[in-house]
Formats: sequence, structure tokens, C-alpha cells
Amino acid sequence: MKYNAGEYDAAVIGAGHAGCEAALALARLGKRTLLFSISLECVANMPCNPNIGGTSKGHLVREIDALGGEMGKVIDKSFIQSRMLNTSKGPAVHSLRAQADRKKYQQIMKQTLEKQENLFIKQAEIVNIEVEDEKIKAVETNVGAIYNVKTVVLATGTYLKGKIFIGETSFESGPDGVFPANKLSEVLKSLNIKLRRFKTGTPARVNKRSIDFSKMEIQEGDEEIVAFSFENELEKRPQEPCYLTYTTAETHKIIMENLHRSPLYSGDIEGTGPRYCPSIEDKVVRFKDKPRHQIFIEPMGLGTEEMYVQGMSSSLPEDVQLAVYRSLPGLENVEFTRPAYAIEYDCVEPSQLKLSLELKNIEGMFFAGQINGTSGYEEAAAQGIIAGINASRKIDNKEPLILDRSEAYIGVLIDDIVTKGTNEPYRMMTSRAEYRLLLRQDNADLRLTSKGYDVGLIKEERYNNFLNKKHNIEKEVERLHKTIIKPTEKNNNFLIKHGTTPIETGVKLVDLLKRTELDYKKLEEIDTERPRLCKQEKEQVEISVKYEGYINLQMAQVETFKKLEKKKLSEKINYLNIKGLSLEARQKLDAIKPNSIGQASRISGVSPADISVLLIYMEHQKK
Repeated sequence: MKYNAGEYDAAVIGAGHAGCEAALALARLGKRTLLFSISLECVANMPCNPNIGGTSKGHLVREIDALGGEMGKVIDKSFIQSRMLNTSKGPAVHSLRAQADRKKYQQIMKQTLEKQENLFIKQAEIVNIEVEDEKIKAVETNVGAIYNVKTVVLATGTYLKGKIFIGETSFESGPDGVFPANKLSEVLKSLNIKLRRFKTGTPARVNKRSIDFSKMEIQEGDEEIVAFSFENELEKRPQEPCYLTYTTAETHKIIMENLHRSPLYSGDIEGTGPRYCPSIEDKVVRFKDKPRHQIFIEPMGLGTEEMYVQGMSSSLPEDVQLAVYRSLPGLENVEFTRPAYAIEYDCVEPSQLKLSLELKNIEGMFFAGQINGTSGYEEAAAQGIIAGINASRKIDNKEPLILDRSEAYIGVLIDDIVTKGTNEPYRMMTSRAEYRLLLRQDNADLRLTSKGYDVGLIKEERYNNFLNKKHNIEKEVERLHKTIIKPTEKNNNFLIKHGTTPIETGVKLVDLLKRTELDYKKLEEIDTERPRLCKQEKEQVEISVKYEGYINLQMAQVETFKKLEKKKLSEKINYLNIKGLSLEARQKLDAIKPNSIGQASRISGVSPADISVLLIYMEHQKK
């Protein structure tokens, strides 16, 4: 029996990492928001690896925080190990990664949602989305409750027609044995939304008691703990170790002998899997020349003995999995608590979306997370906060917040999936960002806090603290450019001590700081009149000085990029009628409807010659 359950501004379908950020953004911007989950036990669940951040993903978490999101704050409260990755390389690729207490992370995020004003959390499956005159009207639950809403954010993760594969066994299920969402796929198809089938997987969980850690390499956390949230300063705390082991020749032999039992190779799995996170059988087949592969053993929390075996994702039968795992040093007697599995699910073709993450042909319908063909908690949360912000701005008849490729990794992520589409689960990588020296994790607040303040998610106190930090950095860089260090005996002895050339005439502090042998901290010995700065401010001063030449070069490249982005294209252009465009360009441009010449230039199949035709067309339209 159906009944009217009330009027709300927005409904967020799915309470994974995308749904949590979308719902919080909407509610904090004053919108009466519903958040639906098939099971409230799975709010902010980590069905795969129990960590947040990592290479390029740490950048996304920092950007979410700078915009006013929650993921960074929650992992700062719930991590059990913290490490800064890639520290031997330049600051552009430094990435923070934290091992999470999985249950604690869930509990903190769930309680944050429960306490949020304007947010109403419901355990229910959405089985219908009502659309009238190409606008969102209502959502309906499996028990007949109909909620009238103005916008919807779909953040269903891997639940749409989810199907689990363990060897020859397969069954309908979402992650961690939760019911799948089987009806919503057909609803989306009825709304002329194109779906595709993707696959991902997760390793087995094992009992800590059954592991011999003496045969493994220990992986400790960093001595100096760095927070994800720019609002936090973290004190030193006890950390849990992770461990490293390796596959063996026996591991590879067992896998090759049992490939015919893997649904990946028997043809039972139709979906496309992630290239950058392959199963162990994929690794062994694709990299036959490699004698071994790294395997990390990671704790899943302080209140459990379960360990996560990173690098051993598999869809092989459980008996084969067990033999494979027991061929690794330290896992000879390992006992499974949960076997590895592959999961196949429906997702949308993301080129159907605008850069705001709103569907092109239905007003008020937004998509975020793995339903858009991406993989990873961080990628999902990044889309979630943007979808939530833009759903709110849609209700208020405001222009959407669109971050471009020169402003944020979030901008790169969304531009990539919307402009280029994706033939496999999309994973963020530093190599995807053309301007990565400008898009560092350490300066995410300097890039995005003002935008978070403008949309209403950054409060006055935090914004004033940010402005003060920005002022201190700029003032100190200016001082370094003006301050002259004289060639005194004391100063030259200091330079010689640090293995760098003494000076014969006065030299600006900024030029000394650019020397590879020196850093901001060392220069304190001869720079006695420097102001008191916090650690983050000192870091920004040093990076902006040492990499000044490279930064200026990228800034010039960004200016060229911005010129093409400013050449806006109307959604009403009929590309099929523009003479001079190649047939492929006409079809691709008409399907994607780019919002600028810059975006058009990044569409696969649109050549420089096609861009020239478009520029000429625009000039004719002006005249």
C-alpha cells in the first residue's frame, strides 16, 4: 500500500562515502535532506581496503576537507596508522595514507550524520524515481513510502544488481552480504539512462592468530603524524604495524593450474574490472616475468582480530584461495574469516552527465561515486560533496560549482569521466593531472577554502584563520625577497658547514633558500628576525620559494588553458549541422554537449582541425 511520506528538498540514495558527503553538504546548506541506505549497518562502510588516502587519493581527501567535507575529519579521529607516501620525490606527489579502524570510522561518520540538523536517515530500498516533465518529482521505497523531493543524488556504489562470484558459485548480493538493489537499474533504464556492467573485487580477511609475523617485514607508521583536515593538529599516538610478505613460485603455480575455475577466465563475469587494481590471478597471468608480488597484511581495527590481505583480490573458489594464501611466507597456517570475492554491478555511462554531475536530460538528478564508473572511497567522496553542493544550488537557482583541471584533482576526476567517459573502473592517479605541481595536497586549502566559504560550507571562524594563514605565507615570502644576508664570517661558516658555497657579496635570503643544501629550518641559524609561523605556513613558504620557477611555468600553462575554458559553448548547439566537422566529432560533441572549447578539445575523437572549425563557427555566431 503506497502512502505520501512528506515533502523534502533532496533525497540521497546510498550512504557510502559519496552519499555521506552529499547528504552532509545538502543538510549543512539548509536543505531538508533524506539519506537512504539498504542497511544502516553499512553507512560509510569500507567493504574493501580499510584505509583512506594514498597516492593521489590523499590529494582528494585534502580537497574535500578544504571545501568543507567530512572524510578528513573522520579519518583523523579513527586512524590506527599514518604514513606520508612518496617522500623521496617532490612535493607534488607526496600523499598521506591512513590505516583506519574500520568500525570506528563507520561509527563516527554515522553519528555525525545522525546529529546533523536538516538530515533524516532512513533504512529503505528505493524502488522508483518519479520524473515529471523531465524534472525530479519523488522517490518511492520498497514499503510504499513516497517522498516528494526537488532533487535526487544517486550514490548506490556497487549495489545496483550486485552479483558476487567465488569460483563456480555466484549469487545476488551487495558487498559484505548486504541485499543488492535490483529494481533501481530497470527504473534508470526506463528513464533512458545508459547503464554498463563493471566489476571489482576484494581479498580475503584472515584471523590474526593464524599468521606468523616473524616471516614478514614490519611496516611501521610515521613518527611525525600529519592530519588530513587542515583544522586539525594531531598529537603523537600509538600506531598499529602493517606487514609485508610476497607471493612465491608455488603461489603462481597453484593459480595457473586453477585458472579454469576462475569466473574471470571462464567467461561467467561479464563486467570490466579495474586495470590498476587487478586480482592476483590477473597479476600472475599479465606479469609472467615477475617472480613475486608484494602482499600487505593490514589490521582492520583495534576491536577485531581480522586482518586484510592487500594485493590478494581474487574470484577463485575458496579451496583454491586457501591453498594460494597458504603458499605465502607467514600465512602457511592461515585461517579465513571471509573469503575473497569479485562483485559485478551496474553503473551509468558518465558522459551522460554535466560537469556539475547532474544528468543532462533530467533536471535535479545527480550521480556520485561508483555508479559513475569510478573506484575508491576517496573518488566517491569527492564526487559526493560536489553533487551535494550542486543539488543544493540547483534548488536555489544558483550556478553550479565546477572545479576545472587547473584548480583541483576533483576537477580532473570529474572532467575525465564526463568528457572522456571510462571503459573500466576509473582510479585517480597523479599522472592524470597536467598541473600537479600546483595541485599539491599541502596547498589544497589555499586553492579551495575560498570556494568552500563562498558556497556556505566553510564557517566564518575557519575562513578567517585561513585568511590569516594566507597572509602570513605571502608576507614571509615577501620578506625573504627583501632580506639581505651579508658575507660575514659567521654567515660563511654556516654555509660551509652545510656544504654550500660561501658568499662574497650580500645575497637575498630567497636565493639562499633555493640552494638544494639549505632549507627554511636550517636558515633559522642566520635568519634571526623571522616571524613565528606554524608548521603548515613554513612548509608553504619553502615550497613556493624552492619551486618558484616550475610553479611560474605551470601558471603560464594554466593561463593558456583558462583562455580555452572561457570560450563557452551553448547546450543548444546542434553539432550535427556544423559543416566542416568530422563525422566522429559531430557525434561525440552532440552526445557530450561540452560547455567550453577547452572541454571539447579533450573529447576523444575531436581533432585540432575540429576545434578550429568550432572557433570559426563561434565567430560567425557572434557576427
